[in-house]
Amino acid sequence: MTALTARRVLEAAVATPADIPFDAILAGQTPMLFKGLVRDWPIVREGLESSQAARDYLRAHDNGGRVVGYSAGPEIRGRFFYDETRAAVNFKAERAPLETFLGRLEAVEDLNDAPAVYVGSADLDAYFPGLKAENDLGLGPEVYGDQPPMAGIWIGNRTVAAAHWDMSNNIAVCAAGRRRFTLFPPDQVGNLYPGPLEPTPGGQVVSMVDFENPDFDAHPGFRDALATAQVADMEPGDVLVYPALWWHQVEALEPFNILMNYWWNAAPGHADTPMNTLLHGLLSLRDRPEFEKQAWRAMFDYYVFGPADRAGAHLPEGARGPLGPMDAMTARRLRAQLLDRLNR
Repeated sequence: MTALTARRVLEAAVATPADIPFDAILAGQTPMLFKGLVRDWPIVREGLESSQAARDYLRAHDNGGRVVGYSAGPEIRGRFFYDETRAAVNFKAERAPLETFLGRLEAVEDLNDAPAVYVGSADLDAYFPGLKAENDLGLGPEVYGDQPPMAGIWIGNRTVAAAHWDMSNNIAVCAAGRRRFTLFPPDQVGNLYPGPLEPTPGGQVVSMVDFENPDFDAHPGFRDALATAQVADMEPGDVLVYPALWWHQVEALEPFNILMNYWWNAAPGHADTPMNTLLHGLLSLRDRPEFEKQAWRAMFDYYVFGPADRAGAHLPEGARGPLGPMDAMTARRLRAQLLDRLNR
């Protein structure tokens, strides 16, 4: 359904991953799809040969660690979500050796009504030594900044990750099978009807809209969200890049699929997660009178969302404190001050 109602993600051709216009993608809030960019990767070549070859390639790099996997019966139609209560999820999670999940995938690969199985975001360095070195984007601090990316791998059959957002920018590589990403800009949060803050199916808040069968009576704003949606249909070797906080539903479309992804954020290492700020905002701001909330909006615009040096520019350098340039020491002091206030 989404492929028919959403426009295509902008496709662009580059010679190497280093030629990807990351600044334009992030600053312009423009996801881009690079077709066949890493089709020569060993893992992609194995997947193109067969799903069995791809699994054997993974086995050759598996260090035997226990990965986290998820499974559910065929009745969920691959959509890892909530049960009818919306207070619990419709699948089970377990930690087991990779071979446990590969065996399950092999056993049901030829079934039309297969149970859903996937391994989610297993750390490449921790569980697959050498795999990243053989299948590498060749990018460094010029893209990622001071903090290296979190590189993960997703392995499963026909599954659906309900629309959600991540705090980091993302490079997604379709290594085997096919994937469909349906993306929405961050300002569509209200039209996507986010679910509970906890529990969540995968660690992040998800949209409560069933994209395959949307209930426009319950979710009328979803029509407006669809007007902004972009779809990227990915084949082996394709690379998709999109900015942080973009909502995305991810559908794995073949009986066996592998996705590799690289999360990165240019924020300094001492920066706290903005989700903590949002949670505290629910506690401290949401239920205040409207006139107070508008006044606090002006405060945040001045201190937080405006130019970083504005609030302290008129003060002597020694008097600026956290209004001046933030470093690790200033961050520790500010964090201690916050903890002291929260514990009163």
